[in-house]
Amino acid sequence: MEAKRVILALFLLFLLSKSSAFPSRKSRVHKPCKRLVFYFHDIIYNGKNSKNATAAIVGAPAWGNKTILANQNHFGDLVVFDDPITLDNDLHSAPIGRAQGIYVYDKKEIFTAWLGFSFVFNSTEHKGSINFAGADPLMNKTRDVSVIGGTGDFFMARGIATLMTDAFEGEVYFRLRVDIQLYECW
Repeated sequence: MEAKRVILALFLLFLLSKSSAFPSRKSRVHKPCKRLVFYFHDIIYNGKNSKNATAAIVGAPAWGNKTILANQNHFGDLVVFDDPITLDNDLHSAPIGRAQGIYVYDKKEIFTAWLGFSFVFNSTEHKGSINFAGADPLMNKTRDVSVIGGTGDFFMARGIATLMTDAFEGEVYFRLRVDIQLYECW
């Protein structure tokens, strides 16, 4: 009689382990519903380039100023930007929209920033915006930030944007390649 109970208990345990109460460990492979690649070009105001600048330091620590990025990995600098977005890596290509937002250098020990920005489109191909937010560990070759929403053609978009520094010239110009993979498309 005791053996039957043990067998029954093992059988019930086996059935429970296969039920939805214990989900399997298989991971689903997610495929994006839309993939886009753009470049944005950031020209930081340095006191001499006001005609070409697309970004400016609007907040600086006590030891810094608003024309030159602070020492200590630019810690404490807050930059606002309105950068052209292009389909290729040429700054002089026709822009298809604007990258608008902020980045904050948020760590003394490591060169890193936090980003909050939108790609605002008003072209024949795209209308609306894609919104992004997240940490940007600048020394990594590629970095992922979250796509947290959108409007127009990108209504309620969700996904990941992989950033890669495509070029930089000192502390005045940099270009990012942005590979956007949307997993919720409407």
